[in-house]
Amino acid sequence: MTGTAPGDDTGNGGSGTTTAGAKGPTGGGNRLVKGPGILLVWLYGVMSVGAVSRSVYQIATEFHRAPLAYSLSAVAAVVYAFITYTLVRGGETARRAALACCAAELAGVLAVGTWTLLDPGAFPDATVWSKYGYGYVFIPVLLPVTGILWLRRSRRPSAEDARPAAV
Repeated sequence: MTGTAPGDDTGNGGSGTTTAGAKGPTGGGNRLVKGPGILLVWLYGVMSVGAVSRSVYQIATEFHRAPLAYSLSAVAAVVYAFITYTLVRGGETARRAALACCAAELAGVLAVGTWTLLDPGAFPDATVWSKYGYGYVFIPVLLPVTGILWLRRSRRPSAEDARPAAV
């Protein structure tokens, strides 16, 4: 590793050079946890802890009662933890992984939310994503939308983006 900071996976072959201003004041390549990104990491971290603790308890004590709901809560916990990790890690690869995961999370929230409204009998107990996150003040449906917007905004400009358009 020649001159790269931890988390700097800009795809430049390890040369340590990046687009001007891409590295933060500490030399790290993580622009994702600046400004609104800090709140995003905090919210994903809180949701990770909440979903993990809820699903572990429910799976350990009453899995037989609502296996689908508790399994979906465990999936949500893994998704939240992964997105939290990628946001903290930073770098372009992590940003792209978090963006894909936020899109998958949004699809999951919309699918499970709709399913719980159309067939409530399939869910004897709520999941994190039931009714689009109603039990969590709709944070589960708002968080991936906010994440997608932030991750798209925090994209590093590539060499092609800097090139003037052909006339």
